[in-house]
Amino acid sequence: MNVIEIKNLTKNYGSSRGISDINFNVEEGEIFGFIGPNGAGKSTTIRTILSLIYPTSGSIKIFGKDSIKSAPEIKKEIGYLPSEVFYYDNMKVKDLLKYSASFYKKDCSKRIKELSEIMDLDLNKKIDDLSFGNKKKVGIVQGLAHEPKLVILDEPTSGLDPLIQQKFFDLLKEENKKGTTILFSSHILSEVQKLCNRVAIIKEGRIIKLEKISTLKENNHKKFKLETTISVDKNYFNIDGVTNLEFKGNVISFLFSGNINLILKKISELELSNVWIEEPDLEEIFMHYYQK
Repeated sequence: MNVIEIKNLTKNYGSSRGISDINFNVEEGEIFGFIGPNGAGKSTTIRTILSLIYPTSGSIKIFGKDSIKSAPEIKKEIGYLPSEVFYYDNMKVKDLLKYSASFYKKDCSKRIKELSEIMDLDLNKKIDDLSFGNKKKVGIVQGLAHEPKLVILDEPTSGLDPLIQQKFFDLLKEENKKGTTILFSSHILSEVQKLCNRVAIIKEGRIIKLEKISTLKENNHKKFKLETTISVDKNYFNIDGVTNLEFKGNVISFLFSGNINLILKKISELELSNVWIEEPDLEEIFMHYYQK
């Protein structure tokens, strides 16, 4: 069963670009990744799914029901965390969460306490006294407190320190084991790779790839930056899999996709003073891999 079904979804903003002809499904019990550079159309798609804004054309079904006609009924079973959270500053965290839980007509107090302990959230603080990261924790607790069947997360980890991020990922995995379906939107590829089964990649308002995460990992790039003790011939890295090759004095940088052992053997033959190997930004992958 598909929890989310999106067909030919388009949202125009006059002459400005929105999203165009979006198609993908999210299966029940799946953690589905939705990735793309900032400004690609992720938030617009999510807001349209939630009927916070209406589409220009196309259709969305959630739990098999029309997302607009059945919006009030559907939203009872959805937990949503927007990319930016805004609250009543003078309220205490516990009062805000109690107020938001009241909309679901169920006792969420036990679950709020559990989630707050996991996320290391002080329920007695005023919203105005919280950092951006702690406000994000409030949003996470708020989105999960009513134990929704579908959780939609838009850039959920921004502002969270690495330890809390890991606790959050563990929490999502536990929710998923209970049967919760999760749509996880991010511009950080490594986050999506840790959690998701499949991924839709959006760029400039269009889906450019729908892929299993295992396949995406196989084709993933690594970003290399080398500092050599002597100058290197510019043709030295003229090999398959190397793209975006740049020489700046004795510093060489490039992206590589392929057998990692082959490129490391090539690098090992150089006299190095330093080396960096990291995951490239999604923007770099789009520029040099997905752009066709």
